[in-house]
Amino acid sequence: MLAHMKTRHTEQDAEIVLTVPSVDGERVSNAILCMLELAGHKVRQVNDEGEELYTVEEVFPEAHPGMALNGFRLKMEMTQNELAEKLGISQNRVSDMETGKRPISKRMAERLSELFDVPGKAFL
Repeated sequence: MLAHMKTRHTEQDAEIVLTVPSVDGERVSNAILCMLELAGHKVRQVNDEGEELYTVEEVFPEAHPGMALNGFRLKMEMTQNELAEKLGISQNRVSDMETGKRPISKRMAERLSELFDVPGKAFL
C-alpha cells in the first residue's frame, strides 16, 4: 500500500491528511479512530466545508421514535383516534407510542411505514 501524508501545524492543532488506496480507506480510518480514542481524544467528523458533524442523539438527546410518529400524524392532520382506527388499535396505545411509554414494534413500524409512505426505520 502506498500512502501519502502531509501535516500542517498551528499553535493549537495539527492537521494530518492521508491519502490511501480506496480499498483500504475504511480500514485505515477505523484504525486511526481507535488509536485516537485510546489516547483520550474526542473525534468528530467534519463535512467538506470543515464544519463539525453531530449525531442525532447529540442534537436531540431526549428524542425517541414516538416523536416521529407524532410528527407524521400531525403532518397528515390526523387525530390519535383516527390513526388508531386505521391501525386497529386503541387511542391509548397510539398515545403511549407517541410519548415513548410504549416501544414501537418492528411490525408496527412496517404498518406505519405503509400508512405514511416513509421508511420504517423512522419509527425504530
